[in-house]
Amino acid sequence: MAKHKPGSRRKTPEELSGFCAQVAMMLRAGMPLHDGMEALAQSYAGSPMEADYARVSALVIETGSLREALARSGSWPEYMVEMAGIGERTGHLEEVMSGLSDSYRREGRIRSAVSSAVAYPIVLGVMMLLILLAMLVKVLPVFRRVLAGLGVEMTASGNLMMRLGMNIGVVVLVVVGVVVLAALVCCLLLRTGARRAVLRGLKKLFPPIGAVERKLSASRAASVLAMLVSSGYPLDEALELACGVLRDDSSREKLEQVRAHLLEGAGLGEAIAASGLFDNLTSCMIRTACAAGCADGALATAARECEEDAEDRIDRLVAIIEPTLVGVLSVVIGAVLLSVMLPMAGVISSIL
Repeated sequence: MAKHKPGSRRKTPEELSGFCAQVAMMLRAGMPLHDGMEALAQSYAGSPMEADYARVSALVIETGSLREALARSGSWPEYMVEMAGIGERTGHLEEVMSGLSDSYRREGRIRSAVSSAVAYPIVLGVMMLLILLAMLVKVLPVFRRVLAGLGVEMTASGNLMMRLGMNIGVVVLVVVGVVVLAALVCCLLLRTGARRAVLRGLKKLFPPIGAVERKLSASRAASVLAMLVSSGYPLDEALELACGVLRDDSSREKLEQVRAHLLEGAGLGEAIAASGLFDNLTSCMIRTACAAGCADGALATAARECEEDAEDRIDRLVAIIEPTLVGVLSVVIGAVLLSVMLPMAGVISSIL
């Protein structure tokens, strides 16, 4: 996780994407790095990003390195810092920043989808809590008082239905309350230093979350490797640099396995397939591309496919969650209403 200076504001993926896109555009236009950063700092005068851009501009002039400027600024993600360093080492800083812009833009879309997937169940859960509370605290007691005022005795079956409805309502109320509270606590913890521990727990409880995380990890690993291999780095050195850039344990472990297989004499395609970093279809594509001498292109394609797959998985998850929750809410509310309406219908029919 990126470390920030005290008082610095955590940047959104959209802001990070915009910064990377502007640096790439500036480099593509042939502007010297320090002149371009100074122009960017001036264009952001009066905005919330003014201080960050001004500090990066001053540090670029001082150090001559974007990587050092971002690192010493202390308010940018470590992944961006290390990728900028690799871009400067390989002479592909423009391509790196352009790739980071696309990556952060996709990350913003994924976060938005995840936020929707989390917010919708929480809102429905709160609605369910309020409806059940109203039924249990207001409707059922009023019904009992009305019957008592009419001097009508409840039948045995009516009493049974009433108690059953009350018990169902109380149980569902407790379960939904616990789930909503747990979801809110998780959302708060994800914004703290306990983020990694919470994500590990969620991946164990909900396998689809783990699958999305693995796809995103594989995408980042493939993207870094593609750039290093295309820049002519030896495979062992490229894997070592990639392990230093990546921040999640899963992708680092898989790349270490790739290195181990390479040391045993396997080719890059075979080593990647044996590590389990990608699924079988992607591994076969990479193996074929490595045999044809196009490893960098295949890795770049794998990175895009993994990100697109992660987005598709999130969309499918949201599409499943929404109707399921609506159905559960309808069934529970219907059961509680029936527990009230059926005894009432029996009482009315006995009076008539």
